[in-house]
Amino acid sequence: MVTLSEDRPWGSWHVLEEGDGYKVKRIVVEPQKRLSYQTHAHRAEHWVVVQGKATCTLDGDTVVAGPGDCVDVALGQAHRIANEGDETLIIIEVQRGSYTGEDDIVRLEDDFGRSDS
Repeated sequence: MVTLSEDRPWGSWHVLEEGDGYKVKRIVVEPQKRLSYQTHAHRAEHWVVVQGKATCTLDGDTVVAGPGDCVDVALGQAHRIANEGDETLIIIEVQRGSYTGEDDIVRLEDDFGRSDS
């Protein structure tokens, strides 16, 4: 069974569309929360900020993106989304690759004790 949405300690995600080689998600990040610093072996990601300000870490470099801005994450690139503001952050994420399952995550750092390293 495919999970269509899930609450996480940092917010939630909801699958909007899924097909062969892609998945589209709506990601909500609560104020002062951040996702794991992670990599994926089978997919790249494209983020579009819809609401709020995203502080994105890509291989140790920081990019701040606001509404309408896009950020690309290459296959295997270490990445993280953080919401350092007081407004809810909403991102549309397009995953592209041979596999888009939730178990294609290697957590390098995690604020909630879920690190794999």
